[in-house]
Amino acid sequence: MDTTDLTESTETRQPSLWRVFVPICLGTAVSLLGDTSLYTVLPTHTAEAGVVVASLGIMLSANRWIRLVSNSPAGWLSDRWPRRWVFVPALFIGALSTALYAFGRGYWSLLIGRLLWGIAWSGIWVSGNAIVMDVATPQNRGRLVGYYNVAFFTGAGSGSFLGGWLTDWLGYQQTFTIEAALTTLGAIIALFLLPETKQLTATPKQAQPTPHAPRPTPHTIPWGELISANGLIAVNRIVGAGLLLPTFGLYLAGVLGDSVVLGGRTIGTTTLTGFGLSLSTYLGMMFVPLAGSVSDRLGNRWRVVVLGLLPGIIGFSLLSLSIPWLILFGLIGFSMTSGSNQGLATALVGDLAGEQQRGRWLGILFTMGDLGSAIGPIVVFALLDRLSLPLLYTGAAGLLGVMWVTALVWARRSVLAQASMA
Repeated sequence: MDTTDLTESTETRQPSLWRVFVPICLGTAVSLLGDTSLYTVLPTHTAEAGVVVASLGIMLSANRWIRLVSNSPAGWLSDRWPRRWVFVPALFIGALSTALYAFGRGYWSLLIGRLLWGIAWSGIWVSGNAIVMDVATPQNRGRLVGYYNVAFFTGAGSGSFLGGWLTDWLGYQQTFTIEAALTTLGAIIALFLLPETKQLTATPKQAQPTPHAPRPTPHTIPWGELISANGLIAVNRIVGAGLLLPTFGLYLAGVLGDSVVLGGRTIGTTTLTGFGLSLSTYLGMMFVPLAGSVSDRLGNRWRVVVLGLLPGIIGFSLLSLSIPWLILFGLIGFSMTSGSNQGLATALVGDLAGEQQRGRWLGILFTMGDLGSAIGPIVVFALLDRLSLPLLYTGAAGLLGVMWVTALVWARRSVLAQASMA
């Protein structure tokens, strides 16, 4: 991480970025532990949770469905209240939801916990990104959004491993008790250390604006680009959380069978699935700040979107061939695109939305992402009766291709706009 971005301090940009980023990154990362652990633990510990296997789909998706309703209010509140008033209480609600996993038992207790977590995550993620926008300039917005996304990927990637390991070692209830305590600790740290940042949007920043996008006014909102940025995150989540994540195990079983022999050892397909999805998460984490930094330097985020979509198109095309030795390359390609798209879509909204409307536009952006994640598995499993997974992966490559053409159009317009300003 380039520390120059996190140590600059001027009269109009107090407090230092370190004081902002440490509490929000720590709080965001630990808040995810309970959620991602539940995905790993619940399917094999339904008895401890007091639910039946048939309810797993509802339990593991309820948080996404409630976010379709809660994201926009979280954005609206972030625009009208101090950001801390949204972010910090959301962390405590997240800790409460994890505590319900530990101490509640039965269908309704767990469902309430999942709904509370969805509401909490809306407040955490929408207001957290709004805080990043407050302290960022056009020259470092992509990089800072990337750093914040690293906290997200770290928490998401760590929760699956930590939850499984602690459950095997200590048990189901003890695992979620520990994770609730960690989330509470993150909330307490944010309560005492996180400064309010909303006032920074009202002060002039020393850095001069770059030609990423015209500065919008209420009468000149760039609707076309904002809609395209929302489309970018929606497509990203449809092909990732909606298609690849829930079907990757089925895909590997179809290509490799129940197990493979590597180095004289037999490895089950389930183990390979877990390894592959974890690898994808951590690879994606690497590309978020990288893509953001490149977009800051180029002054044209859509050009980086164009480049970032290509590995995903190639990756899904390779997966559609169902050739064992190409699977890893296909997964790497998807990871590059998934990571870069998530950060760039957020940075684009920061460029395009007015300072007083960023919260609500971030709420809309993440609602589109959640909608893609929620409807993706439903559509995919409905289509599996008629279409094969390789064919669906081909369709994913085509969907990314449509987004690539859209990004190319906006990149070209941005280049022309920069040329006219020269």
